[in-house]
Amino acid sequence: MLSSIQMDFVNSWVQNQIARGLPLKVPPFLDRSLLKARDMPAIEFPNHEFAQIDDISNTAELYKEEMLYMYFCFSPEMLEYLKKKVLEDGTIKKCTTFEALSAFVWRARSQALKLHPDQQTKLLFAVDGRSRFNPPLPEVYLGNGIELTNSICSSGELVENPLSFSVKLVQEAVNLVTDSYMKSAIDYFEVTRARPSLSATPLITTWSRLSFHTTDFRWGKPILSGLVALPEKEVTLFLSHGKERKSINVLLGLPASAMKSFEESMNI
Repeated sequence: MLSSIQMDFVNSWVQNQIARGLPLKVPPFLDRSLLKARDMPAIEFPNHEFAQIDDISNTAELYKEEMLYMYFCFSPEMLEYLKKKVLEDGTIKKCTTFEALSAFVWRARSQALKLHPDQQTKLLFAVDGRSRFNPPLPEVYLGNGIELTNSICSSGELVENPLSFSVKLVQEAVNLVTDSYMKSAIDYFEVTRARPSLSATPLITTWSRLSFHTTDFRWGKPILSGLVALPEKEVTLFLSHGKERKSINVLLGLPASAMKSFEESMNI
């Protein structure tokens, strides 16, 4: 997960400090031992992000189709509409743009893939753990100070309930990430070396707060920033967009028939 310190490194590169051998304005903190597993591993929490999910919807067959990759732009007005939609039934009192958009994309993707109502579906996303550790990681820590967390339910629950249902699941997943939870997860990985299951599982990552748009290598300001290609078919990327960076581009890939359905869901 990229963070502000990585952007400081890029900006130092842009300003030619690195090429000219000048000291960095913001020297990175490189001690990885801060996030090493404990000598006596203590796995105190379940790690559902690694749980295997059976593909009872046979999406493996659907993914034999041609894959389409598309951007969908959410304007500030659309994002505000989504948040109001989440709050309208009174279940939730407030939500962030990320929570509303993630829940919306998760739901629309499940519908587009025509998941069986009993199909378990899991949303994976990273939470920045830097300030959640006790003590917090140094602000200039250069590394992945994140925790992968998850929301899980059946496709039927996801589709049939109002948007507030899935947003609440996202919020609960965010609140899971505490100092003890992250240390338990580090120990779990050290012991098992497990990888997250991606069956019926979108993995959302957000770069919407990273200032790629200000990075000028003396060729002019960037017109567009993002990944050359998504690393896995399950990955969805959020990127800031527009002159004031208040819009969000959602980049994802789906089988051609599912993408048509997903595209229709984006008309809000």
